[in-house]
Amino acid sequence: MASQSSSRKVIYAALLGNFLIAVTKFAAAAWTGSSAMLSEGVHSLVDTGNELLLLYGLHRSALPPDRAHPLGHGRELYFWTFIVSLLIFALGAGVSIYEGIMHMREPEPVESPVVNYVVLGLSFLFEGGSWWVALKEFRRAKGQRGYYQAVRESKDPTTFTVLFEDSAALAGLVIAFVGISAAQYFEIPELDGLASVGIGLVLAATAMVLARETKGLLIGEAAHAGLQASILAIAQDDPAVERANGVLTVHLAPQQIVAALSAEFADDLTTPEIEACVTRLEAKVKAAHPEIAMLFIKPQSAGTYRKRRAAINLADYTVDDSGHLLKDAPDSP
Repeated sequence: MASQSSSRKVIYAALLGNFLIAVTKFAAAAWTGSSAMLSEGVHSLVDTGNELLLLYGLHRSALPPDRAHPLGHGRELYFWTFIVSLLIFALGAGVSIYEGIMHMREPEPVESPVVNYVVLGLSFLFEGGSWWVALKEFRRAKGQRGYYQAVRESKDPTTFTVLFEDSAALAGLVIAFVGISAAQYFEIPELDGLASVGIGLVLAATAMVLARETKGLLIGEAAHAGLQASILAIAQDDPAVERANGVLTVHLAPQQIVAALSAEFADDLTTPEIEACVTRLEAKVKAAHPEIAMLFIKPQSAGTYRKRRAAINLADYTVDDSGHLLKDAPDSP
């Protein structure tokens, strides 16, 4: 799939960059004794492991349905992305803050600071390249939406996860540079440890944002309103359907959606005719939207559907008596 191909491209770019940067940072930290550089090394190592987990999640999410998982394994991608956010918080932020506090309590002057500056410069270059790849893919995916709206509505967490990671990495490199140079200029080695704490706080904030966004996907988010409206329009166009009442959708993965359609059929239809209509609707919907992994169609009167909808406080698209799509307002309490 094109979406998975784009996601893998972003992840592979970040994986290669983070691995090379992590090795370089650890070597520089061992040479100079810089706390901020050690924190940056841990940060890049955690990011490298995160990319591997995202690739594993993409692989697992593409597995076909089986007896134990009849709807497939799509949500594995969301699960492993959530684990990534936890690792950024626990390992990246936790180790950085701990290392910074320890260095502030027992400060040591940074040796050979020029080595740190060279490594930071190279790291910024490589990290910037990975960030640019992730940004281009995210821009392509977001379309005309704003960045904040695109993140909130995105069903593919891989691209914005890598973008957030790389953005935090660039911010961390700037903090490390400021901390190391300030510690050298003012001859206050505690500033190097303070920079490490600052890097940890940036990682903690990034992890919390990622965890919040991924949690919604893991629980189950509805498909975009346009897709829901399209399903209803297809159903309403079928001559056997008196009224397309509404549709429930949930993403199992970026390109795997389960939909449940409530439709009222003509009263004079026989059972074989209803079965034929269901078969037609399934074929038309999946032809228009290949990402629909499974479509359930429930024969239901409009009144019954409205009562059920009110009970769960659901607002979505319905079709009026003239066949026009309407966006329902939220039900009043």
